Amino acid sequence: MSLTDWIVLGVTLLTIVIYGVWKSGHSKNIDQYLMGSRSLPWYHVGLSVMATQASAITFLSAPGQAYSDGMRFVQFYLGLPLAMIVLCVTFVPIFHRLKVYTAYEFLEQRFDLKTRALTSFLFLVQRGLSTGITIYAPSIILSTILNINTVYTTLFIGGLVIFYTVYGGTKAVSYTQLLQMSIIFSGMFLAGILVVYLLPSGVGFTHAIKLAGKLGRMNVIDWKFDPNNRYNIWSGIIGGFFLQLSYFGTDQSQVGRYLTGSSIGQSRLGLIMNGLVKVPMQFLILLIGVLVFAFYQFNRPPMFFNQYEVNQVKKSAYAGEYSKLESQYSTVFEGRKNKANSLIKAFDSKDNTQITQAQDALKTADQQATDLRKQAIAVMKKNNPKANEDDTNYVFLTFVTHYLPRGLIGLLIAIIFLASMGSTASALNSLASTSVVDIYKRIINPGATDRNYLNASRLATIFWGLVCVLMALYASKVGNLLEYVNKLGSYIYGTILGVFVVAFYLKKVRGTPVFIAAIITEILVCILGYFEVVAYLWLNAIGCILVIIIAILLNPLFPSRRKF
Repeated sequence: MSLTDWIVLGVTLLTIVIYGVWKSGHSKNIDQYLMGSRSLPWYHVGLSVMATQASAITFLSAPGQAYSDGMRFVQFYLGLPLAMIVLCVTFVPIFHRLKVYTAYEFLEQRFDLKTRALTSFLFLVQRGLSTGITIYAPSIILSTILNINTVYTTLFIGGLVIFYTVYGGTKAVSYTQLLQMSIIFSGMFLAGILVVYLLPSGVGFTHAIKLAGKLGRMNVIDWKFDPNNRYNIWSGIIGGFFLQLSYFGTDQSQVGRYLTGSSIGQSRLGLIMNGLVKVPMQFLILLIGVLVFAFYQFNRPPMFFNQYEVNQVKKSAYAGEYSKLESQYSTVFEGRKNKANSLIKAFDSKDNTQITQAQDALKTADQQATDLRKQAIAVMKKNNPKANEDDTNYVFLTFVTHYLPRGLIGLLIAIIFLASMGSTASALNSLASTSVVDIYKRIINPGATDRNYLNASRLATIFWGLVCVLMALYASKVGNLLEYVNKLGSYIYGTILGVFVVAFYLKKVRGTPVFIAAIITEILVCILGYFEVVAYLWLNAIGCILVIIIAILLNPLFPSRRKF
């Protein structure tokens, strides 16, 4: 990066931290620290909810996902608006009325302590693992691009977030996320414009979209029902609905964001804003990936985007074999580029026969390039069987660092940091609140002072920050990070959601049946996920439904001891 980019990066990050600490003030009690005194307006709530979900993984992996697999991932979010409606009607008013700090407090009031403790534990496991990956995402990639050791980028991101989260609590998180999302929206919008601007003369936005569509990248909607297909409209609306409902309704990292709203109405407006904006936002981020795909039809892409793995094979005994493949790839690319130009001319001619012929020729050339990539990956695997063969996380940042102007590179890399910081800060705040409120305050030290709980919250934030940083430092390679985080959540979210659905709607079902049902369900879901019996999104619906059915069946075996 140039000096200008380093200055932009440094100033952006420092501004965020200073602004958050200044606006948050000094927390005097646990309510201010964890809930921001429940005083934030709807737009703060909405942007904070969005920033918590839109981690660095979103901006690193989503364009790469679209580059390699097309637009179909957007169907993952189709259940989100419906989930927001259910949350606004059911979850929000109950949580606000009870003045809870965490979602799991309600479960003790409805059931018993062991059910509350179990759901809290499941959340801590899932969110702790996910947050480690959230920190790891920008660290491993930026370390390669900036030529900095992974340890330093991980410690830098983790240390920065721990500092302002510990100092300011949830207000610092919310205020920084407000500014973060403004910068992120601006930066991604500029990136999208520049992709189109950098296309060759005579190739416009419409040409790029048509070309990508002819190569299967504009596959926005898939109506075919297939339980083994990860992304179609049915898995998106049904499985995605259960995942989004559980994530926003039972995951403390999200519940903690909208509980900071000054009223039920403000929290509802924030969630409605998220439901209306999130799907178009994700569509546009994926569209940038499709435009980058079109851009690379006319500009030679790396044969493999992860330069770390490329450098490893070039230092090995297989360097000659790999270089030969690169030479062949360059030749094939020139042929593909000519075919892409021919297709653009065919579009302008509006001759369907000519378009079909040019499309077939381009598909053949593209398949040749794909085959060479597969051979290159095979060479890398021969050199190192543990080599990471998924380079989708590197696609967008490779484009950014090679083609965008000075200053904007620093801004977009700052966006990666900001997204990571925003989601990580929310996660740390939620992990701390769950640890203190659901475990420390309820089980370990019930009668302590507010000052004691405030200090415990800060210590818990530091503890979970260190745990997540350590997990990030030792995180293994998991392929596309965006998919992996959602897959990880799908193992647990359905079970937790099922417990809450029973709590809200099945008043006669008691605590012990639900507790047993949750344990049985979690075991079954893990088995189904491990053996990949169905696509991972369906695990959310299966988990929720299993908890409900098993709890109803077990309920007659446990007589009532108290009334709710």
